[in-house]
Amino acid sequence: MNRSMIASACALLILIVLACSAPSGSTSVSPKPDAVESEKPAPLQEPGKILIYNFDSDTAGQMPAKFHTGLTGQGAKGAWEVRTDSTAPSQPNVLAQASTDNTNYRFPLAIVDEGSFRDLDLSVRFKPISGRVDQAAGLVWRLKDANNYYIVRANALESNVVLYKVQNGKRADLPLKGEGRTYGKKTSVPSGQWSELRVVATGNLFEVFVNGQKLYEVGDDTFTDAGKVGLWTKADSVTYFDDLRIVAK
Repeated sequence: MNRSMIASACALLILIVLACSAPSGSTSVSPKPDAVESEKPAPLQEPGKILIYNFDSDTAGQMPAKFHTGLTGQGAKGAWEVRTDSTAPSQPNVLAQASTDNTNYRFPLAIVDEGSFRDLDLSVRFKPISGRVDQAAGLVWRLKDANNYYIVRANALESNVVLYKVQNGKRADLPLKGEGRTYGKKTSVPSGQWSELRVVATGNLFEVFVNGQKLYEVGDDTFTDAGKVGLWTKADSVTYFDDLRIVAK
């Protein structure tokens, strides 16, 4: 055996010994793309408690006070910031999600820190601004973390409103009471205009409204405990929000 062969064999033996002697926990493992942080606990709000967020006292260009961001799925985190808008339902500010990352399975969240709610009346004004993949605006409730919650969303490109559950990071639309799985319901969701989205959650029953008109009901028992609420967009949706209103029931 020549010297080069001996050197090669010795080098291989050293690598094998090092690999076998390394601690079992030393292997570096990248986190899954959909891994999320645990939510900090928030106090359960008593029936009758009302929280309203119009963002008018928040600083433009920053995340509003009493909110934090989250992300379901993949892609870049959301770019949430307070902006001025002359068309805002309550002047002068709105909350904008401004990132245009077009990752399809990407759902930026703006989560309210102040409380947890089980039964509630939740509404928001929203204006879809742009998006080629989606122009979506959503309301989130009974949020456990960024991978587990209910979401109802309106989409200007699809002209529909759909209620989903997101469980372990997987989104699934829920069947309508008396109608089955119809992928929500078609309705006008104009881009560049303000509309109102509302959900009333009582036990396992969820009633969905757009601009004061009731669209449908959904029954589901996946998330029965109280959780946080928040705002939601999808993919490259640039969307403005105003007058988020939460009423505990």
